[in-house]
Amino acid sequence: MFNFKLQIFEKYMLQLRFTQSLLEAGLDEAGRGCIAGPVVAAAVILGDDFLHLDLNDSKKLSKKKREMLRPFIEQNALSWAVGIVDHRKIDEINILNASFLAMHHAVDQLILKPELLLIDGNRFNEYEGIPHECIVKGDSKMMSIAAASVLAKTYRDEIMANYHHEFPLYDWKQNAG
Repeated sequence: MFNFKLQIFEKYMLQLRFTQSLLEAGLDEAGRGCIAGPVVAAAVILGDDFLHLDLNDSKKLSKKKREMLRPFIEQNALSWAVGIVDHRKIDEINILNASFLAMHHAVDQLILKPELLLIDGNRFNEYEGIPHECIVKGDSKMMSIAAASVLAKTYRDEIMANYHHEFPLYDWKQNAG
């Protein structure tokens, strides 16, 4: 019975590393499909001892779990950062490029310089000097991307909740744009 439970656990466990030797940063964004507000991206570098059994793609987690995971990620990641691109820039360069720019802003702020960027999705604008790997549904495969997913989503939700006070008619605290 124990072996069966271990096999189930390993099957659904997110992967900690894409490579064994490179310092990896997982990147994801939130707000790309929204009609209002900024696009927010996060970059997260995790250590070899990082583990949280609830960590997953932020879209698969309840708000309560995301809010519980955020401080855990911030306190236990080797480095993390958030990048934000506002609606004006989104209108200027389009939402896809704004998502990539937000990711670049997040990488710019990391305390440690990653040697590989793991991107959730199938496209990315190259970040000078750091190779990248695009991983479709990476936020449900790689721990660092899932951690970035949680940070991007919680920071964007917080921004939209603050917009609600300025524009209560739109009920941003409930629908986040």
